[in-house]
Amino acid sequence: MLSHTRYILTHAVRIASRAAIVVPCDSSRVFSASNSTAGSCRAASSSAAKERARVVVTGATGQIGVELVPFLRARYGADAVLATDIKVGPEAMVAGGPFAYLDVTDAAAVNRLVVEHRATAIVHLASLLSAVGERNPQLAMKVNARGSENVLEAAAAHKLRVFIPSTIAVFGPSTPRQNTPNTTVLRPTTIYGTTKVYMELLGEYYATRFGVDFRSLRYPGIISNTALPGGGTTDYAVDIFYEALKPSRTYSCFLRADTALPMMYMPDCVRATVELLEAPQAALSTRVYNVTATSFTPAEISAAITARLPGFLTTYAPDFRQTIADSWPATIDDSLARHDWGWRPEFGLNEIADDMLRALSVRLGASKRPVQV
Repeated sequence: MLSHTRYILTHAVRIASRAAIVVPCDSSRVFSASNSTAGSCRAASSSAAKERARVVVTGATGQIGVELVPFLRARYGADAVLATDIKVGPEAMVAGGPFAYLDVTDAAAVNRLVVEHRATAIVHLASLLSAVGERNPQLAMKVNARGSENVLEAAAAHKLRVFIPSTIAVFGPSTPRQNTPNTTVLRPTTIYGTTKVYMELLGEYYATRFGVDFRSLRYPGIISNTALPGGGTTDYAVDIFYEALKPSRTYSCFLRADTALPMMYMPDCVRATVELLEAPQAALSTRVYNVTATSFTPAEISAAITARLPGFLTTYAPDFRQTIADSWPATIDDSLARHDWGWRPEFGLNEIADDMLRALSVRLGASKRPVQV
């Protein structure tokens, strides 16, 4: 299997051969992708389209940004992707293309960077996640809600395409837990989920009222072997791999053993994001899509690791995050994404376990290497 990073960069080239990125809102600058609906849409050439694409990424030093930014730069050109955050990014990100300080709660600063970068699209990743948000709900409201407002205002003013991720946290106890449909009850119990419902509705309003080309994916739990988790309820699915490779080979999980949640490996997450960003508007039947790759419990991921690292042991000590997890779906239905723009995940639990353990054992210099299953 390709390494995690090589896999992502390989897909930057693969998607380039299937889709052309173009500038939104202006009909002379249109995105195009290869699926059945997109075939009837007018396409620009890939080379010309990529020359026009200029993207501002907020929250670029977070879990998704540190892998999405290199992907976008490989695809559109290093100078075309401006990475921004309130903290300095990794050395490779700063050295690999333009980087700027940006507090997304500052509307004037958002507008200034959009103009200075001559942006055609914004990928707005800056957000406080579920567990962190519960510890500081006022800050979560400020960053998540105000930040989205400022980005959508800039998109309306400058005719930009905008991608803002949503989350399975928009669902709540009254939502069907199995095979949760794309259109259903949204009554979250966390401030993170509440601000994301607001973002979804506001994005749809700006699309209808001001013609903003707004797009969103409801991310499940995201697993990465590159970036550390950022304070979410599904972080256990990353932490467990790090602990499995330590000499003690034990992990204390903050969720119950039987808590099933939707999950996705980072290469699939990055690919899904770019595929939706580049899909032609004519192919899309909604602004916000469910997306997933697999679903598993802590017991199931623990068993997958034990099969590769015999002797690994997981114990369970549920904390406040258990209540959050209990309000989320166990599985979600992403058939609309599959139908509209051809979404197909490539990593299931076994593939995730193989690649995570392989990559981390090398990076951490683990004395015991995983066995192949």
